Amino acid sequence: MKVLLTSFDPFGAEPQNSSLELLRLLPDRLEDISLVKEVLPTQFVEAPRRLQELLNDVEPDLLLLLGQAGGRKQVHFERVAINCMSARIPDNAGYAPQELPILPDGPAAYFTNIPLAPLVRHLQDQWLPAAISNTAGTFVCNCLFYHAMHQLAVAPFSCQCDFVHIPYLTGQSCLPAGTPTLSPESCLSTLKQAILFLAK
Repeated sequence: MKVLLTSFDPFGAEPQNSSLELLRLLPDRLEDISLVKEVLPTQFVEAPRRLQELLNDVEPDLLLLLGQAGGRKQVHFERVAINCMSARIPDNAGYAPQELPILPDGPAAYFTNIPLAPLVRHLQDQWLPAAISNTAGTFVCNCLFYHAMHQLAVAPFSCQCDFVHIPYLTGQSCLPAGTPTLSPESCLSTLKQAILFLAK
């Protein structure tokens, strides 16, 4: 089985991105599962374009898109991507779309095709910090998730896909006092167990 995992580079004024730090901690194999890891730019246009190349090259069985979600206290598995771009800050290319569709002729939303409730229940039963989220926002995370589901809808191979939001990691630099964080070990265990569950 092949799993493609992507993360984003740091964006805004932050020197680190928890999704990138977590990606670096993942091994290249997990039991008999091959993990392909790639860092994508935090850009509305370039990230989906690069993802399309990766999907064509790798043809994964599972695609997990990782992104940072400051302020959250658990690893959140996203339920839905909406056809909307509305940026609070510019992306890393300086682009800040406001109330624009991702694809003008695309559907209003795409839902993940993974068994979300059983997955999160399985993780919680192991006392891992996992939860379901019903909004991936309107920044590059949501945009990439929407594009991924749109691309997979016409792909010549079958692939499960979800976006996973990672909280700030304990020890991450330049965080205000009192900011919620999770340990890298907890996040890593959650992600590994999610991959093993989905690989069954």
